[in-house]
Amino acid sequence: MNKSSWQSRRRHGRRSHQQNPWFRLRDPEDRSDSQAAQSAQDSSHGDDESPSTSSGTAGASSVPELPGFYFDPEKKRYFRLLPGHNNCNPLTKESIRQKEMESKRLRLLEEEDKQKKIARMGFNASSMLRKSQLGFLNVTNYCHLAHELRLSCMERKKVQIRSLDPSALASDRFNLILADTNSDRLFTVNDVKVGGSKYGIINLQSLKTPTLKVFMHENLYFTNRKVNSVCWASLNHLDSHILLCLMGLAETPGCATLLPASLFVNSHPGIDRPGMLCSFRIPGAWSCAWSLNIQANNCFSTGLSRRVLLTNVVTGHRQSFGTNSDVLAQQFAHMVPLLFNGCRSGEIFAIDLRCGNQGKGWKATRLFHDSAVTSVRILQDEQYLMASDMAGKIKLWDLRTTKCIRQYEGHVNEYAYLPLHVHEEEGILVAVGQDCYTRIWSLHDAHLLRTIPSPYPASKADIPSVAFSSRLGGSRGAPGLLMAVGQDLYCYSYS
Repeated sequence: MNKSSWQSRRRHGRRSHQQNPWFRLRDPEDRSDSQAAQSAQDSSHGDDESPSTSSGTAGASSVPELPGFYFDPEKKRYFRLLPGHNNCNPLTKESIRQKEMESKRLRLLEEEDKQKKIARMGFNASSMLRKSQLGFLNVTNYCHLAHELRLSCMERKKVQIRSLDPSALASDRFNLILADTNSDRLFTVNDVKVGGSKYGIINLQSLKTPTLKVFMHENLYFTNRKVNSVCWASLNHLDSHILLCLMGLAETPGCATLLPASLFVNSHPGIDRPGMLCSFRIPGAWSCAWSLNIQANNCFSTGLSRRVLLTNVVTGHRQSFGTNSDVLAQQFAHMVPLLFNGCRSGEIFAIDLRCGNQGKGWKATRLFHDSAVTSVRILQDEQYLMASDMAGKIKLWDLRTTKCIRQYEGHVNEYAYLPLHVHEEEGILVAVGQDCYTRIWSLHDAHLLRTIPSPYPASKADIPSVAFSSRLGGSRGAPGLLMAVGQDLYCYSYS
């Protein structure tokens, strides 16, 4: 073999060695150049190779996924994924995902602050007004679209909470909030550092712009019990009590408790009778609901493991209905004596309270989801029902035909108990996802109107709890959204 042919063959071998991405990966000096060449090669091949799924960003979708390595789209190079050691792994898929989610959240918060979001493409006040003047929009559609535009421009403002114990406000974290019927009171459950929960009522009548200040009324006697479910109860008058399903603590079994709102703040002097606390030994309740139907007066329901328990507060009479699954969500109808239940199996069924618990004739309606049902909401005409499940599906059901007529896309849930908030007067549906984003849909066409990022970094412990009302603070209040997360309360009001 002559010298020239040997040198040519050597140069050819070196070039083929350099073009192999696996060899180039081990060369720290040339790694970035190989990624640029690989990206150009992938773009020329088109669909010959499947895109990478190692990163959720668009920049990483054109590079191949290498086992044990992560491609950073900003630095345009691969990094080795090291195995975890003593829970101090600096680079894992979970940490990468959290970093990407946090980057997205901060970007959306910045957009929120700049008020660049609008409900739909080309959707602004001037175009709407012109279409209305030209006759392209009737009065009803114009009002709906104008409302959606206002909804998309809600601004976030922090609410100043005052209390007799200011130090507790800085340490106790909001677990859930629940507005009463008139939206002038907000029942709160806060997790305390020493364990357990603390309850309170926030008076919303002082929630006025521009200074948003409220006062939290607390009763420290009722503490240290975790809450599975809660709803307002109308025993003496509208929303006179709070119905709580409490978990067991040590040797103390779980129970359902009717807590008078007057123990926190007396909103109805001369009507409320203090100290009327009722407790019912009902261990293991997943859900609860209070009846406003005249045929089930002074009654509440609790959803248990494989049964529903209906209890009359005045007489103490109980009815038990056996089911095939745990009952996770409940709501009474107002006009007809029906109790709707959502189960872990995905079944939604109605109990006809007129039939009693004998036989099987008490099951009036049956609907089915593919995953555990976490929330059921009956619309005002009681011909439609909204339900959500642990697969992130939100469906609107026609109770007359027992068919799903609409789906609301974008909700995120895998295993959490997340409620739905339906507001027909405003024509919207509100739900907080497990990804800590609050989404607002148009109730009429299922269009996603707005996605609100959490002011706190997304985590399982900081999923926001929200309450929306057309009249925050009472009859003279303005529409808005209250969001409780961490130790803070925020108000998204119309500007």
